[in-house]
Amino acid sequence: MIKKIRGFFGGVFGIFKKRKSIKLGIYGHPNAGKSTIANRISKDWLGEEFTKASAVPHETREIIVKEKITVKSKGKELTFNLVDTPGIATKIDYEDFLKYKINPKEAKERAKEATKGVIEAIKWLDEMDCVLVVLDSTQNPYSQVNITIIGNLAARNIPVLIVANKIDLKKADIKRVEAAFPQYSTIAVSALKGENMESFYDALFKLVK
Repeated sequence: MIKKIRGFFGGVFGIFKKRKSIKLGIYGHPNAGKSTIANRISKDWLGEEFTKASAVPHETREIIVKEKITVKSKGKELTFNLVDTPGIATKIDYEDFLKYKINPKEAKERAKEATKGVIEAIKWLDEMDCVLVVLDSTQNPYSQVNITIIGNLAARNIPVLIVANKIDLKKADIKRVEAAFPQYSTIAVSALKGENMESFYDALFKLVK
C-alpha cells in the first residue's frame, strides 16, 4: 500500500514538474494600450510585432497567444506564453464604431465579435498564472470595468501587476493609479515610446516567481 501511495504522489509531483509554460495574460479596458504592451514585449525579445494596435476600440476581439517569449534581466531569464485579450467593457454598442467611419454592417459585426471576445477573456482567467492589468494613466482608474477586472482576479487569487500606461502624456497621473489598487504593485510605462521598460521587466520577474 505504501508503495502504491508513493507511486501515486510521485506521479502527481511528476505532473507538476512537467507544468506547461507560464501563461501571462494582458487585461484592461479598450484602448488602455494592451496590444501596444504586447507589441513592445514581442519587439524587445522576438524582434517582431505581436498584434495590430489601433485607436479604434475593440481592435483585438479574440484571444491571441505568442508562445515561448524569453525575457532577460540582470542575469536572469524568464520564459512564458503571452496572452493578449480583448478589451473588457460592461457595454458594447455598435454605434461606437460608427464614429470611426466604419459602415453599420461591419460595426454591428464588430460589436458582436467584441462581446464574444469579452466573454472569452473572462473565461481565460482560469488559465492564467499571472496577469498584467493595463490602465490608461490619463483616465480615472476607479471605473466599473477596472473594478470588475480586479475583482475577478482577486477572487481567483491570481498574481497581478498594474501597468500604468501612457506616462508620456501630460494628463498622466501615476499616483492616482497607485492609490486605486494599493494591494498590487504598479509600474508606470509608455509602451508606445518604450519608456521605463527596464523597470517593467524587473517588476515582471518579481510577479512571475
